[in-house]
Amino acid sequence: MLNVMFNAKSVAVIGASETKGKIGNDLMISLLNYYHGDIVPINPKGGEVMGIPAHTSIKDYGYVDLAVIVIPAPLVLRAVRDCGETGIKNVVVISAGFKEASEEGARLEKELVEICNEFNINLVGPNCLGIMNTYNDMNASFSSDIAHKGKIGFMTQSGAIFAAILDYADKKNIGFSRLISLGNKAGVNEKECMENFMEDENTGVITAYLEGIVDGPGFIQASRKASKKKPVVVIKSGTTAKGSEAVSSHTGTIAGSDSAYDAAFSQCGILRASSLEEMMDFSRTLALFPLPKGNKVAIITNAGGPGIMTTDATIKAGLELANLTDETKQKLREGLPDTANVKNPVDVLGDASPERFGFALDIVLQDPNVDGVIYLVTPQSVTDPEGTAKVAIKHATKCAKPVLFSFFGGTRCEEAEKVLTDKMVPNYLYPKTAVTSMKALYDYTVIKNQEYPEPPKYDVDRAKVEAIIADARNRGVTTLGLESFDLLKAYGIPTVGTAITKTVEETVEAAEEIGYPLVMKIMSPQISHKSDVGGIKLNLYSAADVREAYEDMMENIPKLEPEAVLEGVQLQKMLSGGKEVIIGMIQDPTFGPTLMFGLGGTYVEILKDVKFAIAPVNEMEASNMIKGVKSYKLLEGARGENAADMASITDTILRISQLVTDFPEINEFEINPLMVFDEGEGALAVDMRLILKDE
Repeated sequence: MLNVMFNAKSVAVIGASETKGKIGNDLMISLLNYYHGDIVPINPKGGEVMGIPAHTSIKDYGYVDLAVIVIPAPLVLRAVRDCGETGIKNVVVISAGFKEASEEGARLEKELVEICNEFNINLVGPNCLGIMNTYNDMNASFSSDIAHKGKIGFMTQSGAIFAAILDYADKKNIGFSRLISLGNKAGVNEKECMENFMEDENTGVITAYLEGIVDGPGFIQASRKASKKKPVVVIKSGTTAKGSEAVSSHTGTIAGSDSAYDAAFSQCGILRASSLEEMMDFSRTLALFPLPKGNKVAIITNAGGPGIMTTDATIKAGLELANLTDETKQKLREGLPDTANVKNPVDVLGDASPERFGFALDIVLQDPNVDGVIYLVTPQSVTDPEGTAKVAIKHATKCAKPVLFSFFGGTRCEEAEKVLTDKMVPNYLYPKTAVTSMKALYDYTVIKNQEYPEPPKYDVDRAKVEAIIADARNRGVTTLGLESFDLLKAYGIPTVGTAITKTVEETVEAAEEIGYPLVMKIMSPQISHKSDVGGIKLNLYSAADVREAYEDMMENIPKLEPEAVLEGVQLQKMLSGGKEVIIGMIQDPTFGPTLMFGLGGTYVEILKDVKFAIAPVNEMEASNMIKGVKSYKLLEGARGENAADMASITDTILRISQLVTDFPEINEFEINPLMVFDEGEGALAVDMRLILKDE
């Protein structure tokens, strides 16, 4: 879709200018400095712009592969229509003054989109910096210099980030294939860019700075395909933004806007960076180094302290220290001083020459237990950083294992860093950065081999759920609770035996039938957290206990919740043993139904030990949700306890995933608790709450 745009053989600048300081002038300079295709200046005065004949309108000239527009916002619509009538299919609107500026700007942008849809135009922007393709020397942006040629494709929603990354990359000699500033994303968005970068033969790594995503499900689908072919590195800003304003479930309270992004990125193979610097570190690492076969790392250093720090960082990152073979250690003993450490980390001592460093690297790289090496050099009194860098590069390029360099210093390491930069090899100033970059390499090794099986499809009673929801709509009710347990049964989720009663006499009679001990819960659509208002009574062993609990609820809850409508109570047989977990869902505005799993009960909001995933999930993703909580070991069986029935938890997550996917009108949903018994003994839903979207 975007290939003609990036590989344009002719570019028109609508708003081209001779006046210095105008964007139309900067854009002309950017193109003239590098581009070899036809450049067509468009200016209403005609004449010449920078020695090239100018045309008064694009219709006066005719078709071009790409039109870049840099005129005031109110004039843009006419210019784009002229492009459409001329047959031009690719337009970049750099002009600002649209929805980011005012209501009138938003109206103009809406009309702009309508015109582009009418003529099937690929629109980039408005309010952007433009695009670049280093492989045809096209700088169709108002950045003065074109990027170095390389393997990183970069998309960004921020023009300022576009400019800053180019400047940073120039200093570090980082190369790009193609870059695009998306601006307001009125047309082309991150999904189309993902698809284009995936197919571009010059792009080896896909990188993005995102503030939001237009099409969440589409983005996940495109990213899953892309990440199987190429690494995808994303930094997402706005991580502290509030999520849904109107939430009343545990799931809704805990879920923030970032929870869904984190889950989505994890599920579609995206490596998430926490800063722009980390994004660039990951990107150039993935673009330049071979992938490790495993996560076992060797450290070579000339300093004990930094070696220990790097060891700690390696373990904390989830990598392992490689166990060097006896053969490797023997060879190291033969070639290193007696006081050198030949275990991992290998310490070649502070007086190490470039040749000693190179010898150790050569031997360690031959070890079959080593998947990658972190090469750590500190500038001690006799250290030759520049010579060490030259020798290291020779050894590193002979082997199909990643060697990440950290010349850990300042002024004395400048020449070493220059040696690396000239060879387009990164220097990671801090050893921890080398470790996190090695982890990114290993993570992508896992992602590249990851499969995405389809979620299971259960035989369920959709008609039953449709009837329950229709009945609620007819009654004007949006919140459903224990009275709707049949909804769970329709999707094959086992529930505890219950009775719903409306009077004290009915309640006592039902209690005698069920048998003691019992739990009593208040029935009210307005009360989300029953225990907060005394709406749950435990350990009821007799009719007298039941009568007293019922009367207490009906007398005291109205004092605490005067607006709540009390519809009766629910009785449940008290369950012995088992562990409480919570399984919930909230609709995310970007990605749709977002599932949550964690230990259940009243402390879930305090502990917030939960894991999210975007529905629908497959069995692997459901299992990862369970294993992803810190308290997973409690479910496995800590201190001699029996393991919980993990299969029943997985099955329940998968069934809820299907339920909320089948019924997008469900806005929030949770089972809290799901009582999970010992392995092989199943699980029972004890309480549930469901909130429908407003019609």
